[in-house]
Amino acid sequence: MPEADLDKIFDPFYRVDASRTNETGGTGLGLTIVQSCVMACGGKVSARTLSPKGFAVTMTIVLR
Repeated sequence: MPEADLDKIFDPFYRVDASRTNETGGTGLGLTIVQSCVMACGGKVSARTLSPKGFAVTMTIVLR
């Protein structure tokens, strides 16, 4: 995951690989839905790159 894409991956319909289509790579809504659900519960979502490749998404929800 390129560092420059981390801010964009929660945007609706965003795909890191512009060559992907609905048939080859989904709709680009998965992380948008995750972020909306977590934020509706008062939580936070963040992403970071992993070395040598990949990325991690962290979700934090505090139950009271």
